[in-house]
Amino acid sequence: MDFKQRAKELVAKMTLPEKMAQMQYESPAIPRLGIPAYNWWNEALHGAARTGTATVFPQSIAMAASFDDELMETVGGVISDEVRAKYNEYRKFGDTGVYQGLTCWSPNINIFRDPRWGRGHETYGEDPMLTAKMGAAFVRGMQGYDPVYRKVDATLKHYAVHSGPESERHHFNAVVSEKDLYETYLFAFKYCIEHAHPSAVMGAYNRVLGEPCCASKRLLGDILRGEFGFDGYVVSDCGAICDINKTHKVTANEAESAALAVKNGCDLNCGDAYKWLKTSAAMGLLDEETITVSVERLFEARLRLGMFDKCVYDDIPYSIVACKEHKALARQMSRESIVLCKNDGILPLSTDKTYAVIGPNADDLSVLLGNYNGTPDHYTTPLEGIQNIAEHVIYARGTHIYQDEEHSRYFEHPLREAIIAAKHSDVVILCMGINPLLEGEETPENESHGDKPDLELPAVQKRLFEEIIKLGKPMVFVNVSGSCLNLCRADETCNAVIQCFYPGAEGGDALAELLFGKYSPCGRLPVTFYRSADDLPPFTEYSMENRTYRFFKGSPLYPFGHGLTYSEIKENWKDENTVVLTNNGKFDTKYSVLKYADATKRKLVDFKKVLVPAGGSVTVKF
Repeated sequence: MDFKQRAKELVAKMTLPEKMAQMQYESPAIPRLGIPAYNWWNEALHGAARTGTATVFPQSIAMAASFDDELMETVGGVISDEVRAKYNEYRKFGDTGVYQGLTCWSPNINIFRDPRWGRGHETYGEDPMLTAKMGAAFVRGMQGYDPVYRKVDATLKHYAVHSGPESERHHFNAVVSEKDLYETYLFAFKYCIEHAHPSAVMGAYNRVLGEPCCASKRLLGDILRGEFGFDGYVVSDCGAICDINKTHKVTANEAESAALAVKNGCDLNCGDAYKWLKTSAAMGLLDEETITVSVERLFEARLRLGMFDKCVYDDIPYSIVACKEHKALARQMSRESIVLCKNDGILPLSTDKTYAVIGPNADDLSVLLGNYNGTPDHYTTPLEGIQNIAEHVIYARGTHIYQDEEHSRYFEHPLREAIIAAKHSDVVILCMGINPLLEGEETPENESHGDKPDLELPAVQKRLFEEIIKLGKPMVFVNVSGSCLNLCRADETCNAVIQCFYPGAEGGDALAELLFGKYSPCGRLPVTFYRSADDLPPFTEYSMENRTYRFFKGSPLYPFGHGLTYSEIKENWKDENTVVLTNNGKFDTKYSVLKYADATKRKLVDFKKVLVPAGGSVTVKF
């Protein structure tokens, strides 16, 4: 079916004002042509988002920790099934509103170059190849495998060189070398385009080498469409085109900004700038032919999604949303996403002891969900997961996530309660860290607008931690965060340290199953865990010098790729492409084998995840 030709024929019937209106994300209906209104904005970062009940998978950074691109592709397929099922119902109302369509603005494949960036947990970590393979797998699963129609559109974002600071993103100019540009910041975009053929790319807010990303001739024209051969459509980040004149000061007004963006290849605007396209044309800044090219791209996409036909995906039933099978898959991804960083033998735990579960993240729904999330119809927090398995559990919140609550005689005293709980336990399980209020997209909860000022635990949590340490109890430290925190004190004082990224609705049960030996941990860190932000260059420097495992000159606490199991896996490389994995332990264990370019282990070139049975061997070939 020739969707390009159909799009040309359909767009040819439109007037110029009608074409311009279709380039706005809230595209109005054209009744005389049988075109319903359509809102292009939908989100699906780790599940059908902001649209009611859905299966909530672990946050992207957590899924990256699985180092399992095959599982990732399956997850993408399930997410798009739920997006389709919802769309099939919403369209019965006659149109589709925000978060109800098929054009998903995911995945985020920016490189998590600095752990202070608040949106890093939306990404697949700091490594270009890990990001590329996980991103491509997600896109393939999302878009489906039908030879004619796409199940949904996936959108690579944010193109390009975008990773904070959040407070400066609307006016920031990222200065990068050609080497860093291509080897780090653009690598995953190129890889995903070549290996997964995503429908769309979203431009970033910032400038790169002086050009606004959503109106950059070099980024959009020369590189994206020219060098990378991208043939889909480009959408702006929300409000980014108005930033071109308001904050970047590259143009004088919205009409000039809109014209510059369209001429350089931005087809669809999230925001208000394209409402000025009529003025752009009247001023002679833009011709109809250029407009037509963009609108044809947009309607080719809508046609390929089957919006105007009977489509193979029309019959996906609503009953699959948050169904039992999807939740089981979310549980499996949660299991694979949790990283065991230290274990002196205390884990796995037995069920017959008394456990004190202490900390502000022990019973907090928000740390399961991350951001850009759906709403689970059932979930388990870490506390609930532990209570589901252990016989004797004492719970104490211990402290607010960051506020000091001990300053008033009328307040409860959570610190004292935590001390009491710990004294009455055999083992303390500390659930600490941060939450999406403290790291995220322009969040108002801190002065850094969602970025972290440093890598430290909040002061009130440090105080709680030190008081519990004084009791001399065996301790398991569970850090719940979407990014690196300084875990040096935990590594020094605790018997075990676990990094639990935002693990999804099934995360509490998955964590508890790990703690009590229901499965062997198999996650690996997708980012370096540094000892201090003082070891890093300034946040605003986009050079990769002394950043990530590839270029860091210091000694990290836990390196990229670190992750322990309950078994003993030996790697025996027969040649550069063949490795024999032998499990000398007592646990069947899934295991990700990482292939690096050379012995320095400074460049990941591939990875594969396999199940290695206890006492058995598996040969992996790259």
